Amino acid sequence: MANEKDKHEGTSPNNALRAWSEASGKSSQTKKTSSGKKSKKSTKPEVRRYAFTLIALAILCVICVIGFTPLGEKITQGLDLKGGVSVIMTATRTDGGIPSDEEMDSAVAIVTNRVNSLGASEATVQRQGTNQILVQIPGATDPQQAIDTIGATGVLEFVDLNDISDQDALLKIKNGIENVKLRSGLYEAFMTGDDLRSVSIGMESQGSAYYAVNLRLSDAGTKAFAEVTKRLYPTHSPIAIVLDGVVNSAPHVQAQILNGEVAITGKYTLEDAQSLKTILESGSLPVSLEFSDSSFVGPTLGQDSLRQGLMAVIVGFAIILIYLLFFYQGLGLITAGALTVFGIIYLGVLAMLSSQGLFALSLPGIAGVVLTIGMAADSSILVLERFREELREGRSIRAAAVSGSKHAISTAIDAGIVSLISALGLFFLTTGSVKGFGLTLALGVLCSFFVLLTFTTPLIRLLGRKVIPDNPGFWGVKNDLQEGLEYAASHGSTSAKETLAAQGLSLEGGEA
Repeated sequence: MANEKDKHEGTSPNNALRAWSEASGKSSQTKKTSSGKKSKKSTKPEVRRYAFTLIALAILCVICVIGFTPLGEKITQGLDLKGGVSVIMTATRTDGGIPSDEEMDSAVAIVTNRVNSLGASEATVQRQGTNQILVQIPGATDPQQAIDTIGATGVLEFVDLNDISDQDALLKIKNGIENVKLRSGLYEAFMTGDDLRSVSIGMESQGSAYYAVNLRLSDAGTKAFAEVTKRLYPTHSPIAIVLDGVVNSAPHVQAQILNGEVAITGKYTLEDAQSLKTILESGSLPVSLEFSDSSFVGPTLGQDSLRQGLMAVIVGFAIILIYLLFFYQGLGLITAGALTVFGIIYLGVLAMLSSQGLFALSLPGIAGVVLTIGMAADSSILVLERFREELREGRSIRAAAVSGSKHAISTAIDAGIVSLISALGLFFLTTGSVKGFGLTLALGVLCSFFVLLTFTTPLIRLLGRKVIPDNPGFWGVKNDLQEGLEYAASHGSTSAKETLAAQGLSLEGGEA
């Protein structure tokens, strides 16, 4: 009876499939060894490489989780989620004409300085059209106060440090701390921006790699500057350049300046010099700004929208997982893991950008997140489908895992590049909320590429070596293996015919 039982087990369709998969894999391995291309020993470095990739990815995921938790604090929220003030200003020249591009760029820089003085690090100032400026200040609660601050005429002052009685501020300035706020009434300026006649950028000296900011003063300014520099030159004491009560720079006096031609040096790069030039010119806007529209978004409405957006993300994620597990069975777990890793990496990138002040999450941005979840799942599904297709064409599980993932990567990248180009077009060619949608979409596409290369591909290749062949029914590839066996035998595969004959089976899996 025992012998009859063993014979029955030996002729089962499952054993035939396992024998076919193993025979196909061994045949492929033997063929490669005989041709001198690959040996069994060479498979160990591959396994180590796949394992190392997954371990490195796991460490990166831990770092990302630490980086984005708690989400409410680490990822900056935009105006439509956090609430705040939105202002649109229209610029005109003093003669009533349309401002030039240079004048608008200067106006945007000046308004940005005003907005930053409100303490809103995630505030945005963007040019719209030819003569409008959009200002969004998340967290602001008083639209009129924001308008008054933005539209205030900047006061540019030059101050001798000996005339500052604010000891705390004075200590910070002497220690090289930037953007020090001076308390009103505790300092006295010897010259204001009204005495500036022109500001330009030039080279620090002939042959130098650094730039200088050159000032030309009025007669009154020339006289005042000459008196102060004559007094400060022996000790090379600094002069504080103060804009709206904030010390933006404190260059040291290197010579007596008697002719009203002032050169501010300090090993400035071109960007540094342009920034200082903007500060010096901020005393007067090059255009006239009129407030066309202002609105206030309440934080309650914003948080309700955030909860609804997050619910959409969770529901979408859950539906995708259910679909994957239902149609792909065990293989769906691979895509579920890929989506989890994708979410962790994605949030880590958003948190990193937020920490640098380069990203603020908005409702359109959440829409981009939802869309990229589907795109990430699509990339992983391409690998699964191509893997199963390779099985149906008669390849072993190990060979199908390698060749299927390789071909799927090429297809996924080709498709993703199209989406990436569209996303970058939205980011660079639009403004406001549409720009945020383009950014989240582009980041999602790049993260899906990363997860495909570092998680899905190495994992399915590792599992394809032993785990999936040991239990093809659980992983949902049993029918694919049967079709592959029939396909190979019908196309004259010697190993397939030998497997069938040894097991005493027909192509349909029954006894011959």
